[in-house]
This record gives sequence, structure tokens and C-alpha cells, in this order.
Amino acid sequence: MPTTPATSIDVLLARIPLFSSLTEDEIARIARGTREINAAKGDILFHKGDQPTGFHLIASGQVKLGFTSSQGTEKVIDIMGQGQTFGEAVMFMDKPYPVFAQALTESRLLHVAKQTILAELERDPRFARKMIASLSVRLHHLITDVEAYSLHSGRQRIIGYLLRDNNGSEARSVTVTLPTSKGTIASRLNLTQEHFSRILHELSEAGLIVVEGRKITITDVEKLRGYDL
Repeated sequence: MPTTPATSIDVLLARIPLFSSLTEDEIARIARGTREINAAKGDILFHKGDQPTGFHLIASGQVKLGFTSSQGTEKVIDIMGQGQTFGEAVMFMDKPYPVFAQALTESRLLHVAKQTILAELERDPRFARKMIASLSVRLHHLITDVEAYSLHSGRQRIIGYLLRDNNGSEARSVTVTLPTSKGTIASRLNLTQEHFSRILHELSEAGLIVVEGRKITITDVEKLRGYDL
């Protein structure tokens, strides 16, 4: 059933953990400072060097953050999905974006204006604490990434990626569907696409996974987890 854009934005904002403690009136205030963006696959949401005016929430779809080296090589910093936000830290720093953002699929996003967020931070200390917590989680993930790039082999990084959602699973066999192209994921893991494909082939030859396009079946979770330790 169709809804008005304002109602739709209210509902989407209320689902975000960052805004979960806010009242309907507070959500409505933020909604008034929020605009909807519909992006086709490949659309650039912002370029490196653009000045941020707020932050983005992904209502549906996928977005990659990255930059291009002087040699023309693209490095993917992160792959963001539904419910995730990006651009908060740069928004507070009053500095240009250090990366670009590009839609990997047809995506629907919300852009929350900086002034709207600043006003809510002044009104509600609880909201300020949640914003700090959100940025702290992002920093923790960044540190984890740096640790993985520095201390883990390419094989270990790929195994960790394949098992990232199955740490508490007791199933012996699980199927993982890669959310985007192997080249994009390889860049996210700081690997070349050739290296990524070579390791997948090696794991397949060892009988640990079965690769069918983007669908990867892990035949024995525990064996894969213990491989190359």
C-alpha cells in the first residue's frame, strides 16, 4: 500500500538502532531534515573531496566506499548494506570526504542533514551517547581490519570473511552467497582478484568449499575454521 514520502522516512528512521530510543516527535524532527535518494547501480553518491552536508543511511541496496590510486587502481574500503550508515565521522570533522561512495545495486538511501543531527545532540544527551557509541564501533571495525591486513595471510582473511556470520553456528555445512562481485570483495580484503580466485580454488581443491558463481557452500565449517592456523 503506497505511503507518503514523509511517513516512509519516519518509519525507516525509527528502525535504525541509532534512533531507537527517540520519541515519535523526535523522529519527526529528524525526518524533516532528511531527504530520500534513489540510486541506480553504479551511481556515485559523492566523490572523494566533496564536502559532506550530513550522513547517509541505506534503506535498501548496497554501497561501496573506496578510493582510486594515482595509478588508477581502485581500493574498496567497505561494503555497506541495508540498515548501515556512513559519513558520520567526516560530517563532524568539517573535512572533505576521503573516499567516494558508489551504489553496487539499485539502492534507496536517506540523507540526514548535519544541522538536524547537531540540533538533536544539543537537545538529548542520550542521543549524543548513542552517536559516540556508533562511531566507536566503526573505529573498532577499522582497527580489526588493519590487524587482519597486517597479521593475517590472504587465506586467513578469506576464511574469516566466509565464516563471519557463522561464528556461533553449530551447522556442519552452510552456504554463503557473496553480496557483490569477487573483485569488489577481493579489494575489500586487500587482495587482488587473481589472488582471491586462486585461494578459493585452493580451498575447493582441498574439499572445504564448493564454488558456484557467487554461491559458496562450506562443506565442513570446523575444518575450514581450523585450516591454515
